[in-house]
Amino acid sequence: MKAKAGPALFRPLLWRRSFSVTTTRRAINKIVPSAQEAIKDLKGSSMILVGGFGFSGVPNTLINAVRDRPDLRDFTVVSNNAGMPGVGLGQLLETRQISKMIASFIGENKVFEKMYLEGDLALELTPQGTIAEKCAAGAAGVPAFYTPAGHGTIVQTGQLPVRYNKDGTVAEMSKPKETRVFNGKTYILEESFFADYAFVKVHKADKLGNCQFRKAMNNFNEAMAKNAKVTFVEADELVEVGELRPEEIHLQGIYVNKVIKSTEPKKIEKLTYAKDPNDLLQAGSDDASARRERIVKRAAKEFEDGMYVNLGIGMPLVAPAFLPEGIEVILQSENGILGLGPYPRPGEEDPDLINPGKETVTLTNGASVFGSHESFGMIRSGRIDLTMLGALQVSQYGDLANFMLPGKVKGIGGAMDLVANPSRTRVVVTMEHVDKKGNPKILPECTFPLTGPRCVWKIITDLAVFDVSPTEGLTLREIADGVTVDEVRSKTAAPFKVADDLKPML
Repeated sequence: MKAKAGPALFRPLLWRRSFSVTTTRRAINKIVPSAQEAIKDLKGSSMILVGGFGFSGVPNTLINAVRDRPDLRDFTVVSNNAGMPGVGLGQLLETRQISKMIASFIGENKVFEKMYLEGDLALELTPQGTIAEKCAAGAAGVPAFYTPAGHGTIVQTGQLPVRYNKDGTVAEMSKPKETRVFNGKTYILEESFFADYAFVKVHKADKLGNCQFRKAMNNFNEAMAKNAKVTFVEADELVEVGELRPEEIHLQGIYVNKVIKSTEPKKIEKLTYAKDPNDLLQAGSDDASARRERIVKRAAKEFEDGMYVNLGIGMPLVAPAFLPEGIEVILQSENGILGLGPYPRPGEEDPDLINPGKETVTLTNGASVFGSHESFGMIRSGRIDLTMLGALQVSQYGDLANFMLPGKVKGIGGAMDLVANPSRTRVVVTMEHVDKKGNPKILPECTFPLTGPRCVWKIITDLAVFDVSPTEGLTLREIADGVTVDEVRSKTAAPFKVADDLKPML
């Protein structure tokens, strides 16, 4: 029987015609002529998420536009760090347009540190991975989440000063975090960000607001762009709609409100070139260099073929230069790199490609890049086989302290996330056995604020190698040439056992 013709038979044709019209019409145009025009309706006393890691992926054109509007003040700014004096967010600190920073790292920004300690600026020090997840979770409409990062530290207990009085006393302290146990492990509750604005940097953007990142410039930019009510993008290049293939779009236009062309040149914070591995160990006296060399060369023996490894700033970053023959490892960097390569040769440096120490680096063949929220997801879930960090102190049961000294504030960085899953990620500490005053750094209990409780798996110093058990304590496994067990005991405040098969430290 022949079907009857009716209105329904014409619907696909009408749909196709309507769809065709909308796809060819290009009335949407999110590009504005300048940063000043873009932020003309920006309001003070609001929260701004600002992308960037070090000097990489920093939206300096937008930041400078705010700097030139002194009427815009009282901002709460969320960013991994605050640039340097006179650069990036460092300018908005100097103009007193920021009243509160939420950051993971102060670093070498003396203005930032001074304003905080003298009561001119509130600061919520927050683990780097927690900042990334607060942005990503809020972007997904999730108001809060549980994370292992920060459990057992002053981040959890609420003992971090948020604001000081002028006389140095604490005016406001952080609040304790709610905890809950899942599958026998304790987590802390963190509330997500729901920001007013986001300033982000991209490589390419079109009129629809579709964006593409380049190399390691994504860092916090993607998660921040997706979080805010109003997102401002500054792009290295403006392209026509359709020039970015669908699979090349990393940030979709639905998240973007206004796009400008970047006018500020890119800067490199720590220009670092490839050197002979032994030159990387030079620091201070010949004795100091010899101690560093001993530590680094022994640390390199911890790498096993096929491992995914994350390395902290300092000696850990040098260790891959001494990889044993036939061993291949893949280095992961928390600013969004899997397949971190060596330092570049002159002329190969790239401001969009830095390591956790803000130094210029390269990528290995097969490397991939992504956002910081993705990077810390890998870390917290235990996908990293080994992390190697420096330390100020380690306790006999593996508590780690490496982010704060009395009277000095550098920041938490990513370390609390890196040590948050010790059951799946080996945590190896590399450090000199005693501090500059000759005081032991291996103690019964840490006296400095903890980065993580009972998380260290092995300690490698210039004198010895210890295995660490969270229940049994320290076992001396190796000893350096010319060093005696009695010397190790005299320079170690914590008790330890000596392995029956004590070996030389090679």
